[in-house]
Amino acid sequence: QVQLVESGGGLVQAGGSLRLSCAASGRTFSSYRMGWFRQAPGKERDFVGAISSSGRTTYYADSVKGRFTISRDNAKNTVYLQSNSLNSEDTAIYYCAASTAYSLSATPNQYDYWGQGTQVTVSS
Repeated sequence: QVQLVESGGGLVQAGGSLRLSCAASGRTFSSYRMGWFRQAPGKERDFVGAISSSGRTTYYADSVKGRFTISRDNAKNTVYLQSNSLNSEDTAIYYCAASTAYSLSATPNQYDYWGQGTQVTVSS
């Protein structure tokens, strides 16, 4: 089992950047595929991106491709989401999630563990 805690959210102006972190407990972090999702008010939880257990493979939603970058440091049990060129449509609660599935997935039900989320608000 793994517990996930996100941090790094906040208020940022349009065009700005934020780096979100997700710290994981447990000694098996490096075996999990990790994903980032977001949920805006009144909307469903949307896939943002995912990273393989080794960190060598990443996968992004079209809406963030080229602006967001996922990375991980298995020695620190942490996964990161670097988000650049933010706009108002990026405003949401951002969640990290851990998956034991064999491949990267954009589907929330393929993830076994979730953090509590961190709020990102982009002002125009």
